[in-house]
Amino acid sequence: MCKHLGIPLGDALVTRFADGEIRVKIQENVRGEDVFVVQSTHPPAENILELLLLIDALRRASADRITAVIPYYGYARQDKKDEPRVPISSKLLANLIASAGADRVLTMDLHATQIQGFFDIPVDQLYSTPVLVDYFKKDLSDDFIVASPDVGGVPRTRAFAKRLGNLPLVIIDKRRPEPNRAEVCNVIGDVEGKRCLIFDDIIDTGGTLIDAARAILEKGAKEVMASATHPLLSSKASERLFESPISKVVVTDTIPLPEEKRNPKISILSIAGLLAEAVKRIHNSESVSSLFI
Repeated sequence: MCKHLGIPLGDALVTRFADGEIRVKIQENVRGEDVFVVQSTHPPAENILELLLLIDALRRASADRITAVIPYYGYARQDKKDEPRVPISSKLLANLIASAGADRVLTMDLHATQIQGFFDIPVDQLYSTPVLVDYFKKDLSDDFIVASPDVGGVPRTRAFAKRLGNLPLVIIDKRRPEPNRAEVCNVIGDVEGKRCLIFDDIIDTGGTLIDAARAILEKGAKEVMASATHPLLSSKASERLFESPISKVVVTDTIPLPEEKRNPKISILSIAGLLAEAVKRIHNSESVSSLFI
C-alpha cells in the first residue's frame, strides 16, 4: 500500500513483554496527523488486541483522525443471535474498535452487510470484485458460468457475474446442521458441459466448497474453479483443496497466507492497490463508492 501511495511506512513497535502481554509504541510524532492503521482481525485474537492497542496509542498521541483499515473483518459470521445464550461477536468487535478511538473504518467484503450498521462511526466497505474480474476476464469462454455457494451469497455472486459480462448464474442449495459443516441439497441451474466458477467471500475449512464442486461435476460440468476474497484455510483446508476436483482456487491477500497453507492450485491476488486508492480518497475527502461505478 505504501508503495502504491509513494509514502514511507509509519514507525511502530509491536513486541511482547516478558509475561507475554503485547507491547506497542508509536515511534514517531503523529500529533495532528491523519493516521491509517492496517490490520486484519483474523485468528489468533492477538491481531484484534494489537489493532485496539495501536488505535489507543495513536489517540493518546493526539492523532487528528484514525482510520482502522481492516482488510478482513473477523467474527463477521457471528452477526446475529441465532440460538440462546450466545454473543453477537461482530457487534462487540465494532464497539471495541470505536471505543478504542477509531474515527472511521475501511474494510473489504463484509460477510454480512448489516455489520456496517453495528458501527456508530463511518464505515467504507470495499469489494474485491475489480481485482478478481480483471483476473478471470482473461480466461472467459462461451461456456463460462458463475455459481453462488448458497442462497445468501446470491446478491454478491450476481453482481460479480454481471461485471464479468452478464454471465449465467447457478445457485447451490444447502443446509447447515452445525457450524463449519454444510450439506449440499441441490444445484439450481444448468451446469452441463459448462466451466463453473464458485464465487464466495470466505474459504474456511473448504468442506462446503469441495462438496459443492462435486455436486456441480455430478450434474455434468466439465470444470469447476473457485474464488474467494478471504482465505482463512483453517485446519487441513489447503490440503483438501489440493486433493479435490477443483481445478483452480483464486484468493486475495486480505489475510496473510503462510507457505504451509499454499499449494499449486492456489493463486493469490493483491488488493493493496485498491486499498491504497481508497486510503488516498478518504484522506482527500473524495468519494470511495465511485471506485465501483
